[in-house]
Amino acid sequence: MTKITPIALLLAGFTSTSSYAMNPQPDPENPGGYIIERSEIKAAEDTKTADPMYDVWAKALETRPNTVVEAIYPDAAPNPDNVKRVERVFPETEWNFLTQMAAPEYTYTRFLRAIGKFPAFCGDYTDGRDADKICKTSIVTAFAHFAQETGGHISKDNYSDNPLALEEWQQALVHVREMGWSEGQAGYTTGCGQNDWQNKRWPCSDGQGYFGRGAKQLSYHFNYGAFSEVMFDGDATVLLNDPGLVADSWLNLASAIWFFLTPQAPKPAMLHVIDRTWKPSQRELDAGITYGFGTTINVINGGIECGEQNKDKGQPVNRIRYWEGLAEHYEIAIAADEKNTCWQQIPYGSLNLNGATDVLYTNWDANWKYYSDRPGGVSFECELVGFQTAYSALVEGDYEKCVENFYGSHANWPDVRVVDKLPDTGKPVDPVEPPVDPVDPVDPVEPPIDPVEPVDPVEPVDPPVTGSPAWDASAIYVGGDKVSYQGSEYQAKWWTTGNKPGAGDPWKKI
Repeated sequence: MTKITPIALLLAGFTSTSSYAMNPQPDPENPGGYIIERSEIKAAEDTKTADPMYDVWAKALETRPNTVVEAIYPDAAPNPDNVKRVERVFPETEWNFLTQMAAPEYTYTRFLRAIGKFPAFCGDYTDGRDADKICKTSIVTAFAHFAQETGGHISKDNYSDNPLALEEWQQALVHVREMGWSEGQAGYTTGCGQNDWQNKRWPCSDGQGYFGRGAKQLSYHFNYGAFSEVMFDGDATVLLNDPGLVADSWLNLASAIWFFLTPQAPKPAMLHVIDRTWKPSQRELDAGITYGFGTTINVINGGIECGEQNKDKGQPVNRIRYWEGLAEHYEIAIAADEKNTCWQQIPYGSLNLNGATDVLYTNWDANWKYYSDRPGGVSFECELVGFQTAYSALVEGDYEKCVENFYGSHANWPDVRVVDKLPDTGKPVDPVEPPVDPVDPVDPVEPPIDPVEPVDPVEPVDPPVTGSPAWDASAIYVGGDKVSYQGSEYQAKWWTTGNKPGAGDPWKKI
């Protein structure tokens, strides 16, 4: 293991303290490693995610068991409440009206199941907001994006290809697989097999293709893996081994609902743009990002479709046209502070919000700040960052995995193991030492031998002056530890190893 040195951390220009206890201790099972109590990890995580929005995000991503979802059918009495709301504001007749060109894999039953998986989609509000109106707007917004992502894009006047003279906003969900791709083709495997955290968390399966499938054209192994974890109780391998399920089951629409509900820090979830749970920061307002359909474009594809340079580009122009046609047909009122366009917005990818105090993030990464009261100055913590990492603040258990560096994403991070309770402060007897002779017991007033602080048998030292053990160059000492060296007694002021007493910091003579 390569240790992080205090010098390296100081060069990074960071120093910090915290309002919660962190007491890393040497790991008796792994020389050079450390153990941390789980309660300390939980306290740190709770402090960093104290903003109520984290609970809102987590609530929005709650799911029902697949056994419940697969029992959903149109007009079924046991259907969940949010499904019944959809059936009321968007009945099957409306589905049929918008899907006359759709691939047969997309059905109203699968649409209801996709929604039933996520109680927050078309869910209730307890603060007076109109849940039916928000539900209808959410569905219409989704169909505007479906029409762009998987639509037919056939002119109403093209009778040979569009004999029903359907509006282009009526031509959603034509494609269930990316054009030019079919099952059995291995492709979209960029990055597969590399020795990185993405492959450790979401390993590609040999011979599988991770090309676009479903209403949102889910692509690449890291998206299939993340979606699989949500659909199958944390099991990424289900869809990595069988990505075709995203085309041939109700997952073809659930993948789009999942995307609709998931914030991509610092981007908000599209649902929270529509229902106004999201409150734009001043930086976002300064960048032209406010409420309305235009911001949902920025969330989906802002780097290609938003900004002045993309004002007349085909993709956003079509997407906005589809939204406006659907909004007019379904009588969706556009509020005065809403904009349908995003050409006046800075794309999120070009808006550097990392480190902003008025923006929330949803990914954990190692905290590289220097902490003088901790071993080696290492924080033994993770912090929220504005870029994708192996660990999500919205996934239970990911903070602990981040501290432990579960997927090896933090280069040179110490070996860390989280335990329910730290061992007693008394130093345990080295388990590799021979047992004590029962007829010659160790004097009970002598301190037990620390397994990580053996006396070096090849380097004779002065005897202790006042009962303190002799200093050992290979031992690890923490603040308060006492040693004897060259006839004097010293006390450690903080964590140290290899630093001779008498040379100043980190020792003081007593």
